[in-house]
Amino acid sequence: MHEYVLLALGFLLTMALLATLANRLQIPTPIFLVVGGLLVSLIPGVPRINLEPDLIFLVFLPPLLYEAAWFTSWRELWRWRRIVLVLAFGLVVLTATAVAYTAYWFIPGFTLALGFLLGGIISPPDAVAATSVLRGVDVPKSSINILEGESLINDAASLIVLQFALNSIETGTFVWQKVALSFVLVTLIGAGVGLAVALVFYCLHRWLPLQLRISVLLTFLAPYAMYLAAEQCQGSGVIAVVSGGLFLSAKSHRLFNHSERLQNTSMWATVIFVINGVVFMVIGLELPVILDELKSDSFSLAQSIGYGLLMSALVIVVRLIFSLAASAFTDFAGRFITVAVRNVGWRGPIVLGWAGMRGVVSLAAALSVPLLLANGTPFPHRPLLLFITFIVILVTLVLQGLTLPMLARWVRPQELLERIPEEEQEATIKRQLQAVALDELTHHYSADLETNPLLTDLKRRLEGILFATQLSDSKADQQLLTTYREARDRMHQAKRNELMRLGRQGEIDKEILMKAEAQLDLEEEKMDHPMR
Repeated sequence: MHEYVLLALGFLLTMALLATLANRLQIPTPIFLVVGGLLVSLIPGVPRINLEPDLIFLVFLPPLLYEAAWFTSWRELWRWRRIVLVLAFGLVVLTATAVAYTAYWFIPGFTLALGFLLGGIISPPDAVAATSVLRGVDVPKSSINILEGESLINDAASLIVLQFALNSIETGTFVWQKVALSFVLVTLIGAGVGLAVALVFYCLHRWLPLQLRISVLLTFLAPYAMYLAAEQCQGSGVIAVVSGGLFLSAKSHRLFNHSERLQNTSMWATVIFVINGVVFMVIGLELPVILDELKSDSFSLAQSIGYGLLMSALVIVVRLIFSLAASAFTDFAGRFITVAVRNVGWRGPIVLGWAGMRGVVSLAAALSVPLLLANGTPFPHRPLLLFITFIVILVTLVLQGLTLPMLARWVRPQELLERIPEEEQEATIKRQLQAVALDELTHHYSADLETNPLLTDLKRRLEGILFATQLSDSKADQQLLTTYREARDRMHQAKRNELMRLGRQGEIDKEILMKAEAQLDLEEEKMDHPMR
C-alpha cells in the first residue's frame, strides 16, 4: 500500500514539475506532458501502468466535460450551432468512415466493422489540447468558441460510433438504419437525463440551506450523477454531462453566493489541472504496455508504425478538407438561408482544420476495447488498434501542436464578427456596475449620507472608482492613474508588513492572521484583475 501511495505522489510531483517546465519553455503543456510521460516510461525500474478504460471514462471524463460546459457561452454556442453540429457530428462520422474504408483496404485482416471501430476511436479531437496550444496566440474569439463547442459534442458522436462498431463485431452485422435511429435515441435520452439530474441539483442548491463545503461538494458530484444516470438509462453520458452543465451554468448566478463561487472556481481549477496533467502523462506512460501487447499481433513494429502514420495523415487531411469545404458551403448556403457569417474565407477554416489534436477520449476508447469476444476468442487486432491510436495521438499532438501557433501567426485569421475589444468590454462593465451602485446609494440613502461617515466614505470610494474608469488616454490622466496605482501598491505592502509584524509578536492567533492575509489577497486580486 505504501508503494502505491509513494508512486502516486511521485507521479503528481513529476507532473507538476513538467507542467512548470513547459510553462517556462513556452511549450504547450499537453505536448510536454505526453513526451515527458514517454521519456519517464523508458527509465529502468518505472512500473508499468495498466489503466482500466472505465477508470478514464467514469473518473476523468465527466469533470472534464462539465468544466468545459460550465465555461462555454450558451450565446456563442447557439450562434455557431450549425458549424458546431456539422463538425461534431458530420466530421466525426465522415472521419470514421474514411478511416474504416482505408483500414479495410490497406490493413490485412481488417473488416469494415473493425475499421469503423478504429474510426470511432481516433475521430474526436481534444479541445483541451487545442485551446492550451492557442492560449497566448492572437486567434479570433469565434474560432475558440467553435472549437470549444465542437469538443462538447464530438466525444458523444465518436463514442456512439465506437459502441455500434463493437456490437457489429460481436454480432457480425452492421445495419445503417438501426445505427442512425439508435444514434438519435441515445443522444435524446442523454440530453433528457442530464437536464433532469441538473434540475435536481438546481433545487438542492436553490432551496436547501447548504453549508459552503457541502455546496462545493455537490458541484463536484453533479457531473458524475449525470453521467451514471444517463448510462444506466442507455443514453449518452457525455451528452448528459454537457446538457446538465450548460443548464446549471446558465443558472449559476441564482445558485451561489460570492464565497461559493470563489471556492468553486479554486476547486475546479485545481481538479481540472490535475486531471488533464495525469491523463496526458498517462498517454506517454502507456507506450511500453502497448508495445508489449503488440508483440502478440501478426504485424511487425515497422508495419504498425506505417499504419499509424497513414491514419494520422488521413485524419489530418480529412479535417482540413472538411473545414475548407464547410466554409465554401456556408458561403453558398448564405444565399438561401440566414447564417451567422456568410463570407468565412479560408484563414479561419485552415486554423480550425489544423487544430485537430487527439487526446484523452481516443486513448480511453482504445483501452475500452475488450480483450476477448463473447465467444471467448481474442479480440481481433486489439494490440494494433491500441498502437495506431497511440501513434495518431502522438503525431497530432506533437506535429500539429507545435506548428499550430506558427500557422495561426502566419495565416492571421480574421474575427468573423465585429467584436468590442475585451479591455473595452471590461471597462464598460466596471463603469456600469459602479454607476448603478452609486445611483442606488444616493437614491435610497440620500438623507443618511450627510450624517453617516461610513456611507460617506463608501460614496467617495464609488465615485473614485467611477472616475478612474472614465479617464481618457491623455498624458495627464495617465499620470493620475500611475500615481494612484503606486499609492495603492504602497498601501498594500504596508498592510503586509504590519501583518508580518503582528505575526512576529505572537499576540494574535495564526488562524486570524491567515484570514486577514486571505482577505488582503482578495483585495489585491480584485484591484489587479477587476473582472475576475
